[in-house]
Amino acid sequence: MPRTAQVHRTTGETDIKLSIDLDGDGSGTRQSGIGFLDHMLDLLAKHALINLDVTAKGDLHVDDHHTAEDIGIALGQAIDQALGDRAGIRRYGHFTLPMDECLVTAAVDLGGRYAFEYHAPIAAFKIGTFDSELIEHFWQSFAANANCNLHVLLHHGRNAHHIAECVFKSTARAIRMAAESDPRSDGIPSTKGVL
Repeated sequence: MPRTAQVHRTTGETDIKLSIDLDGDGSGTRQSGIGFLDHMLDLLAKHALINLDVTAKGDLHVDDHHTAEDIGIALGQAIDQALGDRAGIRRYGHFTLPMDECLVTAAVDLGGRYAFEYHAPIAAFKIGTFDSELIEHFWQSFAANANCNLHVLLHHGRNAHHIAECVFKSTARAIRMAAESDPRSDGIPSTKGVL
């Protein structure tokens, strides 16, 4: 059964169209109007091996905040929908990713409940023209709407761009692991029998 979803989120600040296929190859187009965020979404799709199409029109004349937040919300909603009842998935995933001087661990539980711990500070306020604080906000918005536990920890790193990439790549790999089908179990991955 295809694990796909489409979300159309329209607010007074943004208009987001997003579609995913959890069993993809990383293809798709990302057109958020924010170059740096498109780059991060490219990394996310490639390392999670999900097909991801994003088209966003936001109030970028104000700043990037609402667009980044609403894409995170839409992506979380899409993954939540595509997972369905979550039967047959691994549920848990984690990945520690090195990138040059950076090392980031991300861990995720796609168990249907929200929790978020983020410890990956970036000293630089801006990465190009992108507010670096929006990286944490994107993932918080994602986790709340994917109904997942997400923990992100920067062990060490200095370069702001590298830290951002490391966070997106490690989290993508953790999501990939957690969302994968478990060949040894086709039921709900919980002793409760429901997630």
